[in-house]
Amino acid sequence: MKRTSFISVIIVLTVAALCASGKTQAQSMDAIKAMIEAAGPDAAIIVPPGIYQGHLIITSPVTLDGQGLVTLDGGGEGTVVEIHAANTTIRGFTIMGSGSSVNREPAGLRAFDGPVIIENNNFKEVLFGIDLRQAPDSIIRDNIISGMDLKLGRRGDGIRLWWSHNCKVERNRINAVRDMVFWYSEDLTVSENHVSNSRYGLHFMYSHNTTLKNNYLTANSVGVYLMYSNNINMLHNNIVNNRGSSGYGIGLKDCDAISVENNTLLANRVGIYIDNSPSSVDSWGLVESNMVAFNEIGLLATPITHDNVITNNAFVENDEQVTAHGGGQLSKNEFSKDGIGNFWSTYAGFDRDNDGIGDFPHEPRSLFRSLLAREPNLRIFLHSPAQQAIELTARAFPELRPDPIFVDPAPLTRPPKLDLLASSNTVKRLPMSVLSIGLLSIAGLGGWLLAHEPRFPAVVSSTEGKPSRRVPI
Repeated sequence: MKRTSFISVIIVLTVAALCASGKTQAQSMDAIKAMIEAAGPDAAIIVPPGIYQGHLIITSPVTLDGQGLVTLDGGGEGTVVEIHAANTTIRGFTIMGSGSSVNREPAGLRAFDGPVIIENNNFKEVLFGIDLRQAPDSIIRDNIISGMDLKLGRRGDGIRLWWSHNCKVERNRINAVRDMVFWYSEDLTVSENHVSNSRYGLHFMYSHNTTLKNNYLTANSVGVYLMYSNNINMLHNNIVNNRGSSGYGIGLKDCDAISVENNTLLANRVGIYIDNSPSSVDSWGLVESNMVAFNEIGLLATPITHDNVITNNAFVENDEQVTAHGGGQLSKNEFSKDGIGNFWSTYAGFDRDNDGIGDFPHEPRSLFRSLLAREPNLRIFLHSPAQQAIELTARAFPELRPDPIFVDPAPLTRPPKLDLLASSNTVKRLPMSVLSIGLLSIAGLGGWLLAHEPRFPAVVSSTEGKPSRRVPI
């Protein structure tokens, strides 16, 4: 029998003996260091149950398995686990008690080489959760990470990758951290993560050729923010109730070749924000088949934004469906593709031939919203008599009416069928017809309640030519 195998058998027998005797007293992290040294490189070690205090530095490849029964406690100082050897696996541990001072960025686990596998661990009371630095081809999956009870600006990142290419980050649950952030890391797959109560759910800078899919991002300041990153595919993500100071569900800044498809963006301050993306003259952006509903602003973009194709989306009951940041028009973007536009809950046209396409383009013109884009403080007058007075004035004096913010030449008169990620893990997919009926039913019920509430009488909006109702500010 090889020496490594013999040592592994001894360790397993030791675990069984300790479990039988119930001896799980706290001990030093040096005990685990001794196991690694005794087993040698590439050993698989099942660590005996218990609490191990101190700091663990791993310098040779090893697989450590705590089987959910081992706690590694840093005692509130420094980084709890450091990995300096590729082909190391850490699984089944509770890792807690890092330092809290931001100057050295203490973490629950930090890896300086790769590949490594970090899976099925529970991180708590740590400033940074998992931090990979030049650790390519690594896997981070099925971990639970909870940040320290600090103000948002003082927290560390739940998961951070720096110069770590071709990694998979999947099925992690992150709560109350700063960001999940990816710096200078390419060819990533980021999927099925749940991030809540943080600053940026997913934050990318200079990270190209990446796929984001099936993530659930809720109650953060921002859901996803992409900066200076190219060739990104965003598919089937649920992005809900991200309402910080910027409050973007998805934010794109100076990015090229971005595809945003089949995502659900609900109740954010801004559903999708586009700032100079694409940034290159010969590049493109695609926003297709998304549900954008119940946001304060459905789509917000800077007037210099160009060469985006926005098609087959459902814009449902957003306070503002589309607006230009600081005023202006979005005429350099296409709001249809191959004769298919978008569904707008505010579209007031007809479909006499019943082909699902409106008989005339959707060209929203609103003097009040044009003023609002330049002066956000006017939002206090949204849905008020002042707004209605401004719109009536614009109708009386056509020279005051602004140009349309955008033109959808082929608006859909029925919600499209979209392949969206269900909000529950027990429901894999729902056809868009079911979801859209549910959403529109909620919207209709809300309208009925407002219509029967005497404090908010019905008024007529001159901007779209269809009834609307005031709601409380």
